[in-house]
Amino acid sequence: MKSWRIIVQPDGTVIETDVEHEAPTPGEGALVWVQIDGREQRYRDWLDTRSGLSPAVIAALTAVETRPRCEQIGDGALINLRGLGETPEDDPDRLVSIRMWAERGRVISMGYRRLAAMPALREAVLAGKVRDPGDLISTLASTITVSLDEEIAALGDELDECETSLDASKAYAMRRKIARTRSEAIEYRRFVVPQRQALERMADLPVDWLEDDDRIHLREAADRFARMAEELEAIRERSALMHEQLTDLRAEQIETRTLTISIVALVFLPLTFLTGLLGMNVQGIPYAHAPWAFWGVVAVCVAAAAVIAGYFIKAQWFRG
Repeated sequence: MKSWRIIVQPDGTVIETDVEHEAPTPGEGALVWVQIDGREQRYRDWLDTRSGLSPAVIAALTAVETRPRCEQIGDGALINLRGLGETPEDDPDRLVSIRMWAERGRVISMGYRRLAAMPALREAVLAGKVRDPGDLISTLASTITVSLDEEIAALGDELDECETSLDASKAYAMRRKIARTRSEAIEYRRFVVPQRQALERMADLPVDWLEDDDRIHLREAADRFARMAEELEAIRERSALMHEQLTDLRAEQIETRTLTISIVALVFLPLTFLTGLLGMNVQGIPYAHAPWAFWGVVAVCVAAAAVIAGYFIKAQWFRG
């Protein structure tokens, strides 16, 4: 994530410079947006020495661990948001943080990881579509919701596929897929719920640099986050239910197999007893030397097996 300073003049002229360079004096009603890469120490030094912010605001902007929130400080507002990152391998969290200080005519934002929504926001500012701090924050919030909504919808689609193809024979693979989906839903919900609250609070801030249309857009974004939170909660509950269903299917499968093995064992148990009895190496076994004795024993075994199997079939044991 690069650092930059973008000035949007009242006449629509856009000027971009490096943060450390001297910038033209913005006109009355201009917007100055300073984006800082927190991994660059020289830009953090600029924040400490030349931004003109209070130590409390600087500490909030440079905090490593953050959660979505909105706090009014004087005539300005401190707002932290979370959005999908461009490089998930850089951060264990799927949603990376962007910290912003907004006041009349100026927004200072800082992040340690690459926010996927940042290029689109930067293009909108450079195109002159963003003219004040309220526009910038509401545009960022709307851009974040679009990409995040697609990710959450994809999680729901994965569960739909699992529900339509529940199969005990694939229980291991499906359990892993469902567990991964549930884990991602919990991770997203951790930030989606407070983000909705932060945007709602931002929309209600009593500051004169927030216009009515900005408040409307912020409330719309908050409403979409509320819907995403409900969807994530549904995904979590559905995942738990599907896990129970897979467990039940697996238990039924094991029970059926156990029953089949038990029936086979019961069929062969008397036959094993009979063959074991006649196979003893002692004198006095009837018909031991008769030429038809072997086939007679075979016939008796077949008849016994047929009778026992017929009983189980009549009792419908094979249907579980």
